[in-house]
Amino acid sequence: MLKCLARTKIALVGLCSLCMALFLVYAPSAGFTGTAGAATYSVRTLVVAQDGSGQFTTVQAAVNAVPANNTARTVIYIKDGTYKQVVTVPSNKPFVTFAGQDENKTILTYNNYHGEAKPGGGTFGTGDSASVFIEATDFLAVNLTFQNTAGSVAQAVAINVEADRANFYHVRFLGWQDTLLAWQGRQYYDSVYVDGRTDYIFGDATAYFNNCQIQSLDGWGITAQYRQNASETTGYVLSGCTITGTPANSTILGRPWGPYARVVYLNCRMDASIVPAGWANWDNTSNYKTAYFAEYNSTGPGANPSARVSWFHQLTAAQAQQFSVNNFLSQDGWLNAAEAFLNWLLANYP
Repeated sequence: MLKCLARTKIALVGLCSLCMALFLVYAPSAGFTGTAGAATYSVRTLVVAQDGSGQFTTVQAAVNAVPANNTARTVIYIKDGTYKQVVTVPSNKPFVTFAGQDENKTILTYNNYHGEAKPGGGTFGTGDSASVFIEATDFLAVNLTFQNTAGSVAQAVAINVEADRANFYHVRFLGWQDTLLAWQGRQYYDSVYVDGRTDYIFGDATAYFNNCQIQSLDGWGITAQYRQNASETTGYVLSGCTITGTPANSTILGRPWGPYARVVYLNCRMDASIVPAGWANWDNTSNYKTAYFAEYNSTGPGANPSARVSWFHQLTAAQAQQFSVNNFLSQDGWLNAAEAFLNWLLANYP
């Protein structure tokens, strides 16, 4: 999938250059229409810059400028800077793309946390502590960072993704507890970096993580998936990912937030931070019977199938095929449509 990115450093540099060309050559808010094969797109461009060189100085102001019930791709180019503001892409604004100038220097951040007092009364829960909320379908993000800086005080979400067909490429998600809330809908993460300490990838989306780096901070647990019954098609697949952390022998691959939680690791390299047992049951022995935790071809010091909990699944190659990106996430081909848009973008902009 997404051959235009090629999942390499060379492709990322090319993408950065093309993004820069896209927004420097075309005037702010200029529309552009072009054709690649049978696909035609009309793209609206909005530029955010803290120094006033764009149309907007905040990301939310640019989102607000997207028409309600938007049907055209809108690319919001965000120049380098740390943007401290809660940002929401509401459900009536689909087809929005956030394109950062540099994934390490374009940072969307805030510091709300679970239990914190709200300005208007009440307290924040976990889900509404997020720095960024993605509520609209067909969202795309590339080359930026989503962050929550609250730290170890409580659950503090960097991004809450609750919309279908969400795509993230070369993006960083930084936090501590509950960093990435992949809550619902189908979501695809390619070559992203996620860090945290406790349950830092959690929710009930159908989410696929391809060639990502998953970094545990000071040990505990990576995933907490919420699947409630066997009929749900939700779950998390991590494919070709690098699992790292500190200290050694400190981190589990996942535990079941929901009784039918489903998490699968395919062809992942795991360092010594992963405990030999691999998985935990959240202190509920009945979860042994219903949760589905599986691995295929894990490698590295943290890969230890003989020492794993007795109720995990060691997949065969044939069994692993059901968790390929097409079988698990994109049976209707929606990722092909995302690929077509990215290829069009690369072909039509200098």
